[in-house]
Formats: sequence, C-alpha cells, structure tokens
Amino acid sequence: MRTLRDMKCGQSAKVVKLHGEGAVKRRIMDMGITKNIEIYVRKVAPLGDPVEVTVRGYELSLRKADAEMIEVQ
Repeated sequence: MRTLRDMKCGQSAKVVKLHGEGAVKRRIMDMGITKNIEIYVRKVAPLGDPVEVTVRGYELSLRKADAEMIEVQ
C-alpha cells in the first residue's frame, strides 16, 4: 500500500482510498480529498511534516499523520 506520505516532491498520484474513521476522515473529505482525485505534491518539509499538496486547483498543507491515511496509486 502506497500512501501520500510516501510520495516525493513533484510527484502526482490518484487517490484510491481514505483510511481512518469518523471526524478525521470527514475532515480530509471536507478539504476536497476524495476517491479518484489527482493530488500533486508541491513541497515536503525537511522533517517530513507538513506536506504541501495541490488538489482541485488549490494548495493544502497536511500533517504527516493525515497524509498516511490517504492511499494513492
């Protein structure tokens, strides 16, 4: 399983599945990250937290823990 956390700067991927439960999963979906959406990794902080991505035409910063819940291909 490959997650958004495993991606390097400059890579793109398609969301396959969102892991997690309840409010955390709902928050990720409310940010526009849903199944079959293309995500582009713009920047990764030196220690890996946060990860800056482009999704649905806007920039978004995600914590490492949230990025690990997003399965991509």
